[in-house]
Amino acid sequence: MIKQKGILFVLSGPSGVGKGTVRKSLFEKDTNLKYSISMTTRAMRQGEEEGVDYFFRSKDEFETMIEEGRMLEYAQYVGNYYGTPKQYVEEMIELGHDVFLEIEVQGALQVKENYPQGVFIFLIPPSLEELKNRIIDRGTETEDLILNRLTEAKNEIEMMDKYDYVVVNDNIEEAVSRVQSIVVSEHCKRERVAKEYKAILEGENK
Repeated sequence: MIKQKGILFVLSGPSGVGKGTVRKSLFEKDTNLKYSISMTTRAMRQGEEEGVDYFFRSKDEFETMIEEGRMLEYAQYVGNYYGTPKQYVEEMIELGHDVFLEIEVQGALQVKENYPQGVFIFLIPPSLEELKNRIIDRGTETEDLILNRLTEAKNEIEMMDKYDYVVVNDNIEEAVSRVQSIVVSEHCKRERVAKEYKAILEGENK
């Protein structure tokens, strides 16, 4: 029986496009997916658990991991590091789980550099006008911040050539269905199946 390894799927796109909503809906439908747990140097909050909400590490430990190339991506935010540890992702993949990473564009490009065998999916809005409406509907940003986000979104959308797939998020259910189709398609790729199948054949011929 063919036992395939898992795959790292990276879902990215401009702020306000609905990455979190698509990812949440996808996880409700697919139990084999594992959400990539991030690592942080910020203090653990009440109710949080190590290895569930985050991997909590000291600043020195985190910086050592950066120096040793053990982070797929990382960034600093309000004086703390946040990032994706390579070991956790690789362990889940070896166990046959698909690992799903929902991340901003700059982080996704870091992952592509450090783990090019991942599958990169770019989520885009039906239009910039629709993206603007979604950001406004949040009710959390000032007019200047909305304009900054839209300018940044235009720049990020120009980076879609660096991704393997592009999914338009015009409807959550349809967007989730398209992402599910990508997952199935990737597992059916000849180079993934052939490697495992040939190993089985070699074992039978011994």
